[in-house]
Formats: sequence, C-alpha cells, structure tokens
Amino acid sequence: MPQTITKGYKALLAEAEAAVKTLSVDEAKGLVGRGDVVFVDLRDPRELEREGRMPGAFHCPRGMLEFWIDPDSPYAKPVFQEDKQFVFFCAGGWRSALAAKTAQDMGLKPVAHIEGGFGAWKKAGAPFDAPEPKQG
Repeated sequence: MPQTITKGYKALLAEAEAAVKTLSVDEAKGLVGRGDVVFVDLRDPRELEREGRMPGAFHCPRGMLEFWIDPDSPYAKPVFQEDKQFVFFCAGGWRSALAAKTAQDMGLKPVAHIEGGFGAWKKAGAPFDAPEPKQG
C-alpha cells in the first residue's frame, strides 16, 4: 500500500513563509557588509562550484543545519551562538524558507530568508563570486 502524505511540501512552505521574515533581494543587499548579519548559504558544495558564491556568506549544507545550530551537538558551529541576524538562502528560496523556520523553532533569532534565493540574487545583479573554472 502506498504512503499517504498528509502534509505536502506546499503546505510546509506556506507555514514557513507565514512564520519567518522573507527579504527581497534589495532588502538583503542592504544588509551586506553589516557586522551584525550573517548570510547562511544552504546549498550543497556542487551548487557552489557550479553557480558561484555570495561573498562573505557562511556555508552550511542544509543537511547539517540542526546539528550546527544546537550548542549541545558535537558538530555545533560557534557562528550560530553569536548575537546576530541570520539570513538564509538556497538556490530558489524553498530550502531557505524551511531552514529559517527550523532555525527559528530551535530558538535562533532573528532569522530571515531571501525570496528567490541565490538565483534571484544573481539575476538582480547583486555581488557574487563566479565559480572557479575547472582545471584539466
């Protein structure tokens, strides 16, 4: 008998969007360079290699988020213990909405995510470091 999904990704995204602050690319660009803001890149390493990076962003693969936030975890990262605003982004804004809600549910605050993710960031002409050309 097939699994019955009682809450699909669209419902989870809607809940996340209702619970966390969503920043436009322009709003997010206004936060670049501020010492009290940490941009958190949730994309996997292959995406960074392929698409480039946001200068100064902290890379946290989505699969490690909960473990890196929790100070009781053996994998905890000090950056998440800092008194700063955390702005999450992924490629298109879905993973970052869910991640920001999870981070907020864990007690991290203030948090936000970038609408449209890194794709919208690049399309808007915001600063990014291009991917390194492949050698060989």
